[in-house]
Amino acid sequence: MIRARVAAALVGVLLAAPAAALELALPSTARLTAERNTAPDRFAAPVGVYAEGQVARVNVDGDVRRAAWRMDTPGLTALQVMRPLRRQLEGAGFDIVLDCAARECGGFDFRFAVEVLPGPNMYVNLRAFHFITALRRDEDGTPTEAISILASTAATSAYVQIIQARSADAPEDGTPVTPAPTGAVPLATATEDFAAVLKAEGHLVLNRLEFETGTSALGPGPFATLARLAELLKAEPGLRVALVGHTDAVGSLEANTALSRKRAEAVRDRLVERYAVAPNRLEAQGAGYLAPRDSNLTEAGREQNRRVEVVVLSVQ
Repeated sequence: MIRARVAAALVGVLLAAPAAALELALPSTARLTAERNTAPDRFAAPVGVYAEGQVARVNVDGDVRRAAWRMDTPGLTALQVMRPLRRQLEGAGFDIVLDCAARECGGFDFRFAVEVLPGPNMYVNLRAFHFITALRRDEDGTPTEAISILASTAATSAYVQIIQARSADAPEDGTPVTPAPTGAVPLATATEDFAAVLKAEGHLVLNRLEFETGTSALGPGPFATLARLAELLKAEPGLRVALVGHTDAVGSLEANTALSRKRAEAVRDRLVERYAVAPNRLEAQGAGYLAPRDSNLTEAGREQNRRVEVVVLSVQ
């Protein structure tokens, strides 16, 4: 069974109650560049901007996980990358105790006062970054979990660093927040974000669609990305899009092109039948293995390449 995977970043986000696991979604273009996990360790989570020569912090002792991702997507802002992640934390019951942009945080002084994974794996643009820290506390108000997220952008790419710490004393219902595998979900988290990313980039992966292996049969769903696309099409009656199927490189080009087109047609049929989208607003095409997102030499890369994308054709 195929599961289109991330890295929004930024189109469906999974929100969960504190008792359930929460996946932090990244843009569909996100690629893991660095990871360092230590335990037991202490994470000094920043909880204030740079002031009077220092940054206020709270310590959380326990398992500490650090990771950074790069997104080769031009035109993103640090806030656009950060906003869906912040919503997920709020939805999981975390308290956002620090939320600041570059100058508000303290610029150069703040950046070099907080923990940052080394370059080139993590890049921080001193004029274009955003930082948040979120906490969970026990009944006495003592922080038992801390997550700090740093997002930064350059002209053609964006970077995200996530550091999370969980104390051994954390309640059992405080499940650690685990970043989703890159490719799992796209960046936008609501209809307006979906629209913004699709219009800015011109195309978007419809993640978490399920097809039976080697067939064009689309699973029963429901699929959040199709619902959001349908909502967008209803909100903008002049919008026309193409659905484009992609495969890995196993098999011939002819067979893969035919399979990818049939999968795109299955998605088109679902939008027409279940969401009453007018057929003349949707095209369905197949690209086979001619537009890979990743290497076809690994299973992880092949899974990234098996997908259906939506492409903007026109907006009247």
